[in-house]
Amino acid sequence: MARLGVNIDHVATVREARKTVEPDPVAAAVLVELAGADGIVCHLREDRRHIKDRDLKLLRQVVKTHLNLEMAATEEMVNIALQVLPDMVTIVPEKRQELTTEGGLDVVTHGDYLQEVISNLRAHNIVVSLFVDPDIHQIKAAAKVGADFIELHTGEYANAEDENKMMEELEKLDTMAVAASKLGLAVSAGHGLNYQNVVPVAQLDKIEELNIGHSIISRAVLVGLDRAVKEMVALIR
Repeated sequence: MARLGVNIDHVATVREARKTVEPDPVAAAVLVELAGADGIVCHLREDRRHIKDRDLKLLRQVVKTHLNLEMAATEEMVNIALQVLPDMVTIVPEKRQELTTEGGLDVVTHGDYLQEVISNLRAHNIVVSLFVDPDIHQIKAAAKVGADFIELHTGEYANAEDENKMMEELEKLDTMAVAASKLGLAVSAGHGLNYQNVVPVAQLDKIEELNIGHSIISRAVLVGLDRAVKEMVALIR
């Protein structure tokens, strides 16, 4: 049975649209936990376009379940992670102009550097996940550099234009999740998952956690955060 991590970045996106103090992503995190989510996810970007340092520090103080910090593997972000000590760090690729993370990390190319970063984080009891495409070379590299988890990028599945393509991508996610598990990696998944497409991914045996943000926050605007989270929890279980 998959756990649900709710990404609260887009609560901060709404706040930053007016450069004001509301809605507060920290308050949102409290409501998300009360509604039954298993964890809170936030991405502290280098340009601070939504989540701010203040948010992260307060989230560490108030989150009772599991705090997953998404970040680029830069020296600045590693130092922040070592100060805040989230339960998990998910290392993601980051481009300044992208609206959202566009693809998986290239672990094969950057393995030596990532191994250093992972070793440093794990020495401080932080669980480390790498956000990767469902590609066996990247998954093998993730195991080699000492990651605890991989998060499979579900964008190709979520954006599939027809059912055949969707089933093909779902099968790829399943195969790669099994392969990762055999290599000793725990597996989560996320990107583009919503109320219409989440159930088949949630049913994959080796996927332990689903990280979902935009879809839940979008629904919350219309029906409220409590209901939006409870509906997603019901779907994935």
